[in-house]
Amino acid sequence: MRLKRIGAALLLAVAVASARAQPVSVVDDSGATVALPAPARRVVALGPHLVEQVYAAGGGSTLVGVLRYSDFPPEALALPVVGDAVTLNLEAIARLKPDLVLLWQSGINSRLQDKLAALGVPVFRSETRQVDDIAATVQRLGVLLGTAATAEATAAQVRRDWAALQARWAHKPPVRVFYQLWHAPLMTVSGQHLMHQAITACGGRNVFEGLAPLVPTVGWEAAVRANPEVVVTGSARDEPARLDGWRRFPQVAAVAHKRLLDIDSDALARMSPRFVAAAHKLCEAIDQGRR
Repeated sequence: MRLKRIGAALLLAVAVASARAQPVSVVDDSGATVALPAPARRVVALGPHLVEQVYAAGGGSTLVGVLRYSDFPPEALALPVVGDAVTLNLEAIARLKPDLVLLWQSGINSRLQDKLAALGVPVFRSETRQVDDIAATVQRLGVLLGTAATAEATAAQVRRDWAALQARWAHKPPVRVFYQLWHAPLMTVSGQHLMHQAITACGGRNVFEGLAPLVPTVGWEAAVRANPEVVVTGSARDEPARLDGWRRFPQVAAVAHKRLLDIDSDALARMSPRFVAAAHKLCEAIDQGRR
């Protein structure tokens, strides 16, 4: 009996090893096919949200390098840092010998992307504009990392949680919302941004949804004229909410009714499975505008 168990275990190990040796491929968000001779075993993730997505897909053990501010889950803090959105240490990346690099396409400038391509390492380019893109990216990472079962389960949960949020808030009366991304200059999000989708799902109306840039800068005159009923911004331990500029304009509904609100920006700013839970808090903040 013991020999049979050992034999079964060996067969399982051979089957797993064989599966890991199979070629894998996906299409990334740039439309390019990313093909690997076998699931990746050494991954550099150039974006904190990509780090979170790798862990969510079940591939955290494959990470060998990350960008600065990659702090979730906590074990990511122990990984080597290879730069930030402005500067990449290409020599450090090369020394890590990755077999896959995950790239935040709009978060890394094109000059750095060109230099990264010169390393000759397969690159998966990610660009998240819809909540379903989070789930879809996790699924594709599961293919590339050989962790498809875990990734599929995570993606399904993201979709269920998002559907539940929409069901709860979508039919509430509309509220004019200004999401303050930055205070000086005053910056917000357009209708192309993931945050806009959350605002809409919460029954809010993004007062600057029609602007062309993903992250537009707006003047105070235009912001006051838009007369938001709720102004929301993100805050963190090292970055407090900066809403004092609005208090100069008591004629704005959000100021008159004391609806200048801040929420924890960490999870909401990350395009990862945590985004949906953070969006619930955004909905609760927007709901104050209905009271």
